[in-house]
Amino acid sequence: MAFEDKTLQCKDCGKDFIFSAGEQEFYAEKGFENEPVRCRDCRDSRRRNRDGGESRPQREMYDVVCANCGVTTQVPFQPRNDRPVYCRDCFNAQRQ
Repeated sequence: MAFEDKTLQCKDCGKDFIFSAGEQEFYAEKGFENEPVRCRDCRDSRRRNRDGGESRPQREMYDVVCANCGVTTQVPFQPRNDRPVYCRDCFNAQRQ
């Protein structure tokens, strides 16, 4: 099957981009059935935002004292007084 370059329109920015014959061949080899809907710049931008870009808020951490060894550590959840909280080492030891 011979592939030819295609001009597609980006779903996000509306600019035209080329879906090259090489890219089409790659898509066919991987079994992808749909053509890309975003240009390279918009795909890269979405990937950066999804993979920890600046738009993602920082997770709030809470200082706690391990119920087993007494070391001060941080956890990503608000601890409750009715349940013990462990440092990473003690938590992993309890799991095993």
